[in-house]
Amino acid sequence: MKTKEEFRNPDAILDIHDKPTFFSWIGLSLQHLFTMFGATVLVPILVGLEPSIALFSSGVGTLLYILITKGAVPAYLGSSFAFITAMQALMSSEGYPAVAQGIIYSGVVYVIVALIIAKVGSSWVDRLLPPIVVGPVIMVIGLGLASNAAENAMFNQGQYDTKFMIVALFTLALTIFFNMYLKGFLSLIPILLGIIGGYLFALAVGIVDLEPVKAAPWLTMPDFQVMFVDYEFKFSIAALTSMAPIALVTMTEHMGHLMVLNKLTKRDFFETPGLKKTILADGLSTIIGGFIGGPPTTSYGENIGVLAITKVHSVFVLGGAAVLAICFSFIGKISSLIYSIPSPVIGGISFLLFGVIASSGLRILIDNKIDYDEKRNLVITAAILVIGIGGAYIQIANFQLTSMALATLVGIILNLILPAKARSEDN
Repeated sequence: MKTKEEFRNPDAILDIHDKPTFFSWIGLSLQHLFTMFGATVLVPILVGLEPSIALFSSGVGTLLYILITKGAVPAYLGSSFAFITAMQALMSSEGYPAVAQGIIYSGVVYVIVALIIAKVGSSWVDRLLPPIVVGPVIMVIGLGLASNAAENAMFNQGQYDTKFMIVALFTLALTIFFNMYLKGFLSLIPILLGIIGGYLFALAVGIVDLEPVKAAPWLTMPDFQVMFVDYEFKFSIAALTSMAPIALVTMTEHMGHLMVLNKLTKRDFFETPGLKKTILADGLSTIIGGFIGGPPTTSYGENIGVLAITKVHSVFVLGGAAVLAICFSFIGKISSLIYSIPSPVIGGISFLLFGVIASSGLRILIDNKIDYDEKRNLVITAAILVIGIGGAYIQIANFQLTSMALATLVGIILNLILPAKARSEDN
């Protein structure tokens, strides 16, 4: 493995350790902030937590991730959707203290797994996740989110809205135009420009509500809920049994995102800084969120899509987005302005972002010359894609094996048990 001094990705405009100039730094970081904002604040809204705390904890968690991995991995940590069902059940049955406990327990599971990996190593990753599994899984990560993008683009409070779809397609077209035809610094921020252009168009057609922005204060303090300070700790067995196991599932998402980043940056993050550090950082970020009133965190596919489109992989840009997120959590008007971005604008951007992620998986299959005349390869790919994209999952009480985790597990098992050749292929 080459060190950062020995290797620079020739395909990157700004590689992982390249520092942008100040003003371009601000623009590039804002691009990442706008991209992750909607999803990050949506999770606490659905569960009943404070959105500004989620914004704050995502920024702190990302900075912690960068610190623990020594700036080796360009990733942004936002609110995780995988725990929503369990958190909603706990909130209705036992209240917020139980939710906070469950978040912390899930983070502790990450820390324990990281310690185990530190002891036994991570060489098993290559055997469990060869290109025939990795490629389709990455495609699932992108295409599995396609329905979310479409729903954001089409539906206004559950009803199809033609105006919404027009705004989404306009935003998509504008972003593609910016990505293909702009030069210089502007060519690095097509997502940000697309969001701004889409927002202005949405404002013109009357689907932006500015009243919350007008009513929001300039400065505000997030309503932190600090364990042992703002409420009394009371052990909840339901929090432990319903949320801790989900962490084992979300680790597959963690590894899937690392696979995409490996491909984009031409590195091996399983080797350096190592899975033990990336999982440890993700776990500690989640624990911090639980202690202060925020949701569990995970790396964001949306931000990985921005890296792929712009070819700006600088960890300084991701760190800048984290600092802005922390600052904006205290500035009510700016947070409200970003939150006022309508869903079809996010949907239009997501059409491109999620598709780019899926294309990265396809490229892995092409680059590794996977032969689909071999039945083994065809079966593994087919099972992963249909289970993952179709949304199949296993539900046992409050525990859910998500479609992405199930697809990954099925792919791993098939890769381990299927022979190299089907009997019908033997000569």
